[in-house]
Amino acid sequence: MRLRIDLAYDGGAYYGWARQPDLPTVQGEIEDALHTVLRVPAGSQEEPLRLTVAGRTDTGVHAAGQICHLDMSEVTLEACRGHMDLPATQALMNRLNHRLPADIRILDIQEAPAGFNARFSALERTYVYRISDGSMPVDPRLRSFVLSLDDRLDIDLMNQAAAMIPGLHDFGSFSTPNPGGTTIREVKLAYWSRIGERSLVGEGSGVSAENQQAGHFTVPSMESGLLCFTIVADAFAHNMVRSLVKACVVIGRHRKSLDWFAQKLEVPLREGSTGPIEARGLTLEHVAYPPDDQLAVRSEAIRAKRTL
Repeated sequence: MRLRIDLAYDGGAYYGWARQPDLPTVQGEIEDALHTVLRVPAGSQEEPLRLTVAGRTDTGVHAAGQICHLDMSEVTLEACRGHMDLPATQALMNRLNHRLPADIRILDIQEAPAGFNARFSALERTYVYRISDGSMPVDPRLRSFVLSLDDRLDIDLMNQAAAMIPGLHDFGSFSTPNPGGTTIREVKLAYWSRIGERSLVGEGSGVSAENQQAGHFTVPSMESGLLCFTIVADAFAHNMVRSLVKACVVIGRHRKSLDWFAQKLEVPLREGSTGPIEARGLTLEHVAYPPDDQLAVRSEAIRAKRTL
């Protein structure tokens, strides 16, 4: 049977998603935990317990809405329930969260519908990059997820650059292909926005209007004032999002022109000024899938190598 696993993680302590020898990775932590809680020997040929993920995040990148799938026997899954009066998938989630480090959390486990493939069935992936600019102090609770910059960035210029990104392009100036792969991707949406100053206490909160107006109980949103880059695409090439962010930041600092950015999109040439920005500001926020009856069709179609 195939299971769909929804999860989130703080990627700061990990060398990306994909398992690597002798290095801590998100996949490695979860697969090791699976072998432990399911009592399946590591290296088992009958039950390899190998995860397939929607998006392989890089070193230091986080996820709030990552998806993966796992193939295993129903007998093995049922055995993990033990004496718990719970569905087997809920029992597995509880055991995994008890075994995993606190920076990785399993959010849900369900039997996957027919044709589901966490990687190839996905319609689109949404990433958000968060920046605190202009020497604005970063809430210390967000320090691991927000990049702090002294410069006040020109969001209008950055959005003019971002407006060139959507569409089918060869992003070779901003990414590297996998062996035998391509840097051609279709971006559906890309824009910069500044999160407005707002209070968590307002109408409907139970706090009187008099106290609201007087400023009592005012609790600011943690992300108020942050500059955020949101990008949605069918898929992303290696380092693509962080490299696009860096290019926009360079433009927002008035160090490069919009014509320079347009030329980089027109002529895919990787060089020093189009490398990736620091990883910690980037989070995989969401992965979208088609209706269940279209999963297999989507999975088959997306395997075709992209061309312009």
